[in-house]
Amino acid sequence: MRRPDPLPSIDEIRELLAADGINHVGVTTADVLDEARRELFRRRAAGLHDDMEFTYRNPERSTDPGRAVADARSVIVAARSYLTDNDPPMPVDGAPARIGRYAWVDHYAPLRASLRAVAKRIRAADQRAVAFADDNSMVDRAVAHRAGLGWYGKNANLLLPGAGSWFVLGSIVTTARYDPVDTPVADGCGTCRRCIDECPTGAIVAPGVIDAGRCLSWVLQKPGSIPADMRPAIHDRIYGCDDCQDACPISVRLGPRNAAALEPAADAWVDALWLLSASDDDIETRFGHWYVHARDLRWVRRNALVVVGNVGDPADGRVCATLDRYRLDIDPILADHATWALARLAERRTAAPSA
Repeated sequence: MRRPDPLPSIDEIRELLAADGINHVGVTTADVLDEARRELFRRRAAGLHDDMEFTYRNPERSTDPGRAVADARSVIVAARSYLTDNDPPMPVDGAPARIGRYAWVDHYAPLRASLRAVAKRIRAADQRAVAFADDNSMVDRAVAHRAGLGWYGKNANLLLPGAGSWFVLGSIVTTARYDPVDTPVADGCGTCRRCIDECPTGAIVAPGVIDAGRCLSWVLQKPGSIPADMRPAIHDRIYGCDDCQDACPISVRLGPRNAAALEPAADAWVDALWLLSASDDDIETRFGHWYVHARDLRWVRRNALVVVGNVGDPADGRVCATLDRYRLDIDPILADHATWALARLAERRTAAPSA
């Protein structure tokens, strides 16, 4: 009969994760996240979730680590930086569409792989352990806050001391017993409210409270038609929005300390005209790590039409030809957004100063 391996200590776990570039690790109990559960129900009742599902879908499950792993005693939480030491330049051709930093590459894949390797080590000690990252099984920010990784910023992101908010989060729920953090990290925002003031749509309706229906990150992910009054605010964004983090003095000043090397495959920009001519397979191959509702790439094309209307060159024949083609599309949502984009181009052409 196989003898169990020794249970890895939390220091050993930190070393294992650090080898993969994960240098922020905390521990908490597997108790129910009562405050997060109450907030999910409260915000859902107030309509602030805007039909967003994710952890709102089943708050009882996403706030109870014991639902993820029976008899769980501990949760190990890790944060992986996605801020890079170099940013790709904006292209000058086509209609450049901006991608949120966290989606330049799939940052969750290496985080998930590292956590799974640690979970395997814990299981070898005859304990149950399961890794979770970006799969809606856990309210990541709430468990990371309780594990002592950071505090809630006014933009609802978790801010790590000396590091800021440019991190993806994941966790290991286990039956093994690890000493939890005794006290949470104190608030470090003070009276600063730059994230609130700089949000392009006023989506931060109270410190730490986001109206999802006005948050561009969600607007660009959700299905359906984008409200016409929000389309100009989207500007050149195709997926994600970083404005509240770009405005945060802590993240701007301290984030570079944790920057990682820019990966060769990183996509910070994509030509919206390319998205409107590419096949589903080509888009999926390049951006398969994006969350797209029902994997229906019409929503990516919808976003691209808005970007073309906002930043496309009215004098570029490809721009007008692409929009004319989509204006006659059998999909009424794409046709509507193309019609709007053509009108937007006309407005911009009229407003442009004469040479």
